[in-house]
Amino acid sequence: MNNTFGKAFSITTFGESHGKALGCIVDGVPAGLPIDEVFIQSELDRRKPGKSKLETARKEDDKVEILSGTFEGVSTGTPIMMIIFNGNQKSRDYDNIKDIFRPGHADFTYFHKYGLRDYRGGGRSSARETAARVAAGAIAKLMLKTLGVEIRSGLCSVDGIEAKNYDFDHAKDSKLYALDREVEAKQEEAILSAKNRHDSVGGVVLTVATGVPIGLGEPLYYKLDAKLADAMMGINAAKGVEIGEGVASTSLKGSQNNDGITPNGFSSNHAGGILGGISNGDDIVIKTHFKPTPSIFQEQDTVNTANEAQKFELKGRHDPCVAIRGSIVCEAMMALVLADMTLLNMGSKMEHLQAIYKK
Repeated sequence: MNNTFGKAFSITTFGESHGKALGCIVDGVPAGLPIDEVFIQSELDRRKPGKSKLETARKEDDKVEILSGTFEGVSTGTPIMMIIFNGNQKSRDYDNIKDIFRPGHADFTYFHKYGLRDYRGGGRSSARETAARVAAGAIAKLMLKTLGVEIRSGLCSVDGIEAKNYDFDHAKDSKLYALDREVEAKQEEAILSAKNRHDSVGGVVLTVATGVPIGLGEPLYYKLDAKLADAMMGINAAKGVEIGEGVASTSLKGSQNNDGITPNGFSSNHAGGILGGISNGDDIVIKTHFKPTPSIFQEQDTVNTANEAQKFELKGRHDPCVAIRGSIVCEAMMALVLADMTLLNMGSKMEHLQAIYKK
């Protein structure tokens, strides 16, 4: 099983949904970066469950503890290890699926690949693991902030209810991180309506990075857009990624889709800030599409580990729309990719090396 992401700036995550703890090791952080533990915790607080009736009822403090890699408030250049202890598991809720595969989940594939599975909340395949990614992403954000890069996100669609205006300041204070206050009530109603019917809905998250320098990305096989798509698709329940104009570009003419270049920059941003797998200095714009939460409280058809037909009804506590908290994970994954690409770009020109080493 591969649990490491990134090259120059890399993370390795560990832990399970109903295990004792989960966490991450962040490697490649340059020495001397101020490590703001209050900021790291605030990022986890944005993602943590149980904040409203729009999310799972599982309440976790998600208090993060840094075990290594810092001294007197700054990074030492050695691996930064962070741990988050689980405190509100109800493993008995999963006793009825010990030998049953939940439709839409990774139970079936994990069992057939590894020959066993941790059925308590999905074990390693649970979205609970993303808390570790958010902690690591917070470190990446701290590094990017020193370079003037900012990453923001919000829900632009829920159950097909589309935002017409994008207000990231509003999203920051919204219960569902909604970008458009005009449709927020309808989006919330759709989520609660599905929840009351013991069902779930999908959503789309918009993530934007501003202040990104020109030149990030390592063609041909570590392109910025390819790695960003990889990062977003690696998030639980993500089923599609659009960069810039995305799928809409397939119905445009070249004359409409091309971004004109002026002495002051690009006249439009259909490319989403990336050309040829390399950042062009414009905003990086990504939409990540999340499927409806597969954990629904309706009778469903399935099979057990002996491949016998079964009927079952799920127990437990689950998000009616995973895209809400998924928006915070999207920010973290974009930050991890950009931090990685920033370090990799240092060796792209001799002048970069000379600036450091030439005396």
